[in-house]
Amino acid sequence: MIKDQKDNLFLLVKSLTKSEKRQFKLYVGRLGVNSDSKFLNLFNILDKLSIYDEEFILKNGDVKKQQLANVKAHLYKQILISLKLNPSHQNIRSQIREQLDFASILYHKGLYKQSLKILDKSKELAIHSEEKNLAYEIVEFEKLIESQYITRSIGGRADELTIQAKDLSELNVIASKLSNLSLQLYGVFLKTGYVKNEEEGIQVAEYFNNRLPKFNIKNLGFREKLWLYNAYLWYSFLTQDFKNCYRYASKWVDLFYDNPDMINLNPVFFLKGKNYLLEALFFVRSKTKFEEALVRLETIVNDKKFLRDENVESLAFLYFNLNKVNSHFIDGSFEEGLSLVPKIETDLKKYSNRIDEHHAMIFYYKFASLYFGAGDNKKCIFYLDKIISNKSLSMREDLLCFSRVLNLVAHYEAGLDYHIDILLRSTYKFLIKMNDLHEVQKEMIKFIKGLQDVYPQDIKHAFMDLRNTLKMYENHPYEKRAFLYLDIISWLESKIENKPVGQIIKDKYLAEHKR
Repeated sequence: MIKDQKDNLFLLVKSLTKSEKRQFKLYVGRLGVNSDSKFLNLFNILDKLSIYDEEFILKNGDVKKQQLANVKAHLYKQILISLKLNPSHQNIRSQIREQLDFASILYHKGLYKQSLKILDKSKELAIHSEEKNLAYEIVEFEKLIESQYITRSIGGRADELTIQAKDLSELNVIASKLSNLSLQLYGVFLKTGYVKNEEEGIQVAEYFNNRLPKFNIKNLGFREKLWLYNAYLWYSFLTQDFKNCYRYASKWVDLFYDNPDMINLNPVFFLKGKNYLLEALFFVRSKTKFEEALVRLETIVNDKKFLRDENVESLAFLYFNLNKVNSHFIDGSFEEGLSLVPKIETDLKKYSNRIDEHHAMIFYYKFASLYFGAGDNKKCIFYLDKIISNKSLSMREDLLCFSRVLNLVAHYEAGLDYHIDILLRSTYKFLIKMNDLHEVQKEMIKFIKGLQDVYPQDIKHAFMDLRNTLKMYENHPYEKRAFLYLDIISWLESKIENKPVGQIIKDKYLAEHKR
């Protein structure tokens, strides 16, 4: 029986580079007894398979069914040990951990001074690298040695270690509270999207203010400031305060530029900061600054000095391409943006094991919006169907809702109105179920439903009436979120002026740019 290839061991084997596979075979071959071992034979079989096939493994390997689970677990562990020994995976954190292990060995051997010497150097490196949790662990180890043995250390050693432990503990508590707050706010965003009404706005504000720890900004280091800006950024995103999004994303990125060593120590956080900066610039429609930030991101990511691993590689792909697509929404250059779709779609398959379903769906929504803007409504519907038909999605409820609204509009535009009543009913029911039926959506559904009864000569007036109605919500603190997903006003103006929607957005952008 061929199983789903999302087998953990299979995915790990398939993630290995040629050099990593070679190193693994050298590692297990260091002892002659391993050369024909069951786990190595299993590795060779998995390496050749294109999909995980348990039946093939049992038929062609020398592993019995009842042995397979244990052999797989052993192989998984051996691969991880081999990867741990690979220099490319030995970052600052692993180096500090290794030194801690050495210090522990020396301590248990009774070589206390040697242990303390290693710990002191490791602590200095940990503090310099903003690894304060590790630094605190080292200080606690130093206290253990100092409290048990006479080491003739420098005078005042006890006070020094006590003060260090206290300071590190306080900063670790602040960082932990800020990181918890950031993660919780991100979780709210993934679940429901932007704040929908005043009640939700009050709840988020109370949640944020009640959990924001007290601090003196002068006492915060790189790590604490990073989590602080992260928390404020997510709060600003949730409340659609995009100017503050830009403010805190800028602080986040500048923090790295002011501490350049931290870029390679924390490449994931650096990339995330750049992505949020680009998102904020996209929402405030600052094309010039957006393009400058995008070029700077591309330059840094392509720099040979920039630390790259599989995780960083997939994030760089994700953030660069999402923002590359976004650049075409700012000025309405949808036709140009369509050229990006085939390559991104091909690369999505390449990164399928490292990019979550949520981000894949965001790409599909962006593709659908590009095709809608370019006037290819059938292609728009094709990509929206990938989102709507996905029953496993349980996040970004707002994305699920607006996919259905755009799907409704695209069906009308494509002339596929023979089952528009069914679509209207299903969309209406879905929005009610998600508690996401707000004024903009109500007006949209009412309008499309009523179009069937409008005489051809009156359609333009109907579009004008809807535009005038929706204009009232354009700057509404909660209703305006609808326009972040679908520029419905530009679509209405395209129908009124009989121009492509892309041309309407281009004209608006150029008029704004001239001011």
